[in-house]
Amino acid sequence: MANRKKQPRKSKTKLGRKALIAGIHSYFIENPFSSYNHKQIAHVVGAHDVAAKNMVKEILKVLTENADIEEHKRGKYKLNPAKLSEQTPANSTITGKVDMKQTGKAYVISDELSDDVFIASNHTGHALHNDMVKVQLFPRRKGHKLEGQIVEILKRAKTHFVGTIDKSPRFAFLVCDSNTMPVDIFIPLADLKGAKNGEKVVVRMTEWPDHANNPFGEVEKVLGRPGDNEVEMQAILAENDFPLSFPEAAEKEAEKINIKISAEEIKNRRDFRKIPTFTIDPVDAKDYDDAISYQRLENGNHEVGVHIADVSYYVKADGAIDQEAYNRGTSIYLVDRVIPMLPEKLSNNVCSLRPNEDKLCFSAVFEMDHETKIISEWFGKTIINSQKRFNYDEAQQVIETGEGEMKEQVLAVNKLAEKLKKIRFQKGAINFHTEEVKFILDKKGKPIDTYVKVQKEANWMIEDFMLLANRRVAEKIGRQRGKVLPKTFVYRIHDEPSPEKLSKFTQFVGRLGYKMSLGSERSLAKSFNDLFSQVSGRGEENLVETLAVRTMAKAEYSTQNIGHYGLAFKYYTHFTSPIRRYPDLIVHRLLERYLDKKPTVNEADYEAICKHSSEMERKAVEAERASIKLKQVEFLADRIGEEFDGLISGVSKYGIFVELKGNKCEGMVRLRDLDDDFYYLDEENYKVIGHRSGNEFKLGDPIRIRVKHIDIRKKHLDYELA
Repeated sequence: MANRKKQPRKSKTKLGRKALIAGIHSYFIENPFSSYNHKQIAHVVGAHDVAAKNMVKEILKVLTENADIEEHKRGKYKLNPAKLSEQTPANSTITGKVDMKQTGKAYVISDELSDDVFIASNHTGHALHNDMVKVQLFPRRKGHKLEGQIVEILKRAKTHFVGTIDKSPRFAFLVCDSNTMPVDIFIPLADLKGAKNGEKVVVRMTEWPDHANNPFGEVEKVLGRPGDNEVEMQAILAENDFPLSFPEAAEKEAEKINIKISAEEIKNRRDFRKIPTFTIDPVDAKDYDDAISYQRLENGNHEVGVHIADVSYYVKADGAIDQEAYNRGTSIYLVDRVIPMLPEKLSNNVCSLRPNEDKLCFSAVFEMDHETKIISEWFGKTIINSQKRFNYDEAQQVIETGEGEMKEQVLAVNKLAEKLKKIRFQKGAINFHTEEVKFILDKKGKPIDTYVKVQKEANWMIEDFMLLANRRVAEKIGRQRGKVLPKTFVYRIHDEPSPEKLSKFTQFVGRLGYKMSLGSERSLAKSFNDLFSQVSGRGEENLVETLAVRTMAKAEYSTQNIGHYGLAFKYYTHFTSPIRRYPDLIVHRLLERYLDKKPTVNEADYEAICKHSSEMERKAVEAERASIKLKQVEFLADRIGEEFDGLISGVSKYGIFVELKGNKCEGMVRLRDLDDDFYYLDEENYKVIGHRSGNEFKLGDPIRIRVKHIDIRKKHLDYELA
């Protein structure tokens, strides 16, 4: 086997301890002239149980020994005065990614620093959102954020932008849709390519001269009139760099695929066609990439097969379809459509596990006892024939009533899934709640109603068996056995949260009256799950859960396995959705290769695939969110002046964020529109307060608003108090 670098090892320091150290250290830095005893510090950083309080005492002792703090009175600690003089060297530089604001100011996020670097609008150096840049740091001033100046653009994040043409007699500008684009793009009339004033277009940025305030560009595609559903959806795709159609070569390659399964191919596969098998998918799904088979074995154990569409059989590496699937990275699920990763012949026909049709699969088959202990497992190529296509509501009805088609199989699989889920949470998985907003659209794509989709046992049943298959496939390849190193593989990883972010989150929820335990990883996970239960249905629910997600590292693809923190799995991959995720297709190819005892592949090649796939996944999420926001804005567009009940979901120095009940449409009540008083932000207590009256608007409070103004282009909602 080729030499490979060792798998990165996690620090043996427990996450809870690291978070406490970060929180304590930062609190002393923020309050350099005050002194505190261990009880005060424990309260500030959210150390409430005995173990955590004892850990605080130990940390104070270590920080004192390291001269970070000093014990200037018995039992009272303060920042070491020598630390006050430490400043960031004026000539030091870092690299990072730009987080651009519409005002023109920016922040640079760097792996080299724990804090973001503030960049004033006159120091951005023509950098734009998500560009990779080099920053020269300024000396840190006491009590101020770390600041710097962008001195070099290392890599542009994008060169194509979507917006509306603003045409003058001698020139034109593109007014960009994106809230992160602080400037308009100058377009010579000769480069309009027929675009008319007010039309929505895609523009390629051609240059940005040093002396110019605006970049130059040329129109590449005219989308049409703003407000039209088709135009707006194509604009969202183009803004996130997704193609609007398949290349001709990929379509032609798809046409040539033979749908008929040969007898020779069937002989090479394990035949599950006579074993009870079903799929469960959303009611509007067209691509069914996973199926479940179930049978009770003669020894009393359960055999559950997780059968995944064998896309790798049809999509050959380096072909036209494969190259386009790599470029897209994923399917995109907009409100009114799916933009598939694969041509329709594959995604909705050949590879889709439609009922009562023979289909080729790559399967993970488990024999387990009544407590879901795995007795044996098998991975390999199969042929199946699903007897029933359930939607989630139909499967849920079988679970709730105990009656219906394939009730024996559905109930048995659900019972096993419930045990898998219970074990998962016992081992430290975090139960993130996600609410999905759905829309009822008319024929023109206009939203006429909204609702929040609720997940139930039928959803969880499928989820837990997909998690099981993903975990066991990753462990099959990734677990080191003896002295033989694992072969190169694609993992789905999720790192521990940053101790600094975790400490800040703990302090934040502490001020809201909630306690977190920063002891062991398992107790921390339990704290998160308890917190989510406590905030459920309350005004601060959305904010707390949003901040909890932001506290976590982002899940991504990598050849370097560090485990999945949120799921509490040491090994995890994505094996179960090759119709809609390119990494799953790669996992299928690698698993087949290694089951055939072939040598490992080049790690660098596959790490590049992982990074690209992670980036395209992020863009797909942004596109999906943009389509939801668009429909929310459209839903309220003809309701200006109407009143709604909502909850205060956030506060800022500009206004009060309000999320409406039932449809989750979030907008802002601007402070300047509150004309009965001068209101100011009490940031620490998450409220705005009237200077004279003392009136308060606090995070989580119920509030009644009136829809004031809608900006469809910017997807902004402005409310006022009813």
